[in-house]
Amino acid sequence: MTTEPGLRERKKRRTRAALTDAALELFSAKGYDATKVEEIAAAVEISPRTFFRYFDGKEDVALGQLSAMDEDAITALATRPADEAPLVALRAAHSAMLDRLYEEEGGSERFSATHGLIAQSPTLLAASLRRDAATEDRLTVIIGERQCVDPEQDIRCRLLVRLVFTSARLGVETACRRNTCEPAQLRATVDQALRLATATLPAEWSAWH
Repeated sequence: MTTEPGLRERKKRRTRAALTDAALELFSAKGYDATKVEEIAAAVEISPRTFFRYFDGKEDVALGQLSAMDEDAITALATRPADEAPLVALRAAHSAMLDRLYEEEGGSERFSATHGLIAQSPTLLAASLRRDAATEDRLTVIIGERQCVDPEQDIRCRLLVRLVFTSARLGVETACRRNTCEPAQLRATVDQALRLATATLPAEWSAWH
């Protein structure tokens, strides 16, 4: 049974969304490096001190939606059926990431703006790549646990995670370049990239368990 978030949690989510949107607008207008936390806070009429209750800094607010999506993927993978093939589980985990764009008000617009910002900012691109690598590390550990192998010894764990998530990122980038980051179109492009990338995997390998 799903429990609806309480008033306090809904208010917190609204404030985070408002800060994110204000930050993305300022980053777009002034540039990421030139924008100050004080300006972001002022745009939603809160103090910088209050800002830091929600985000650790500019990088956190800029990439906050993507970080939340990563957590969705990690949670989804950890809770997939234990006997499910890892390729199937990983694809479902990535699908759970995209679900947020349907559930979050303004999610697809925020997602598109974030990717546009990353493409323009070397600082944020580097931060996003670090985030991607850290997420893949966590997913690799979960795949190793599911398969009862040491992911540092069995290369298939990291290889499969990287194959799925790199292909999915290519799908995302392609959709954003085409200005089709609306959730349904984005998902279709990601699914196409995943199908093409995994089509030639040996059946016994992709179903490895």
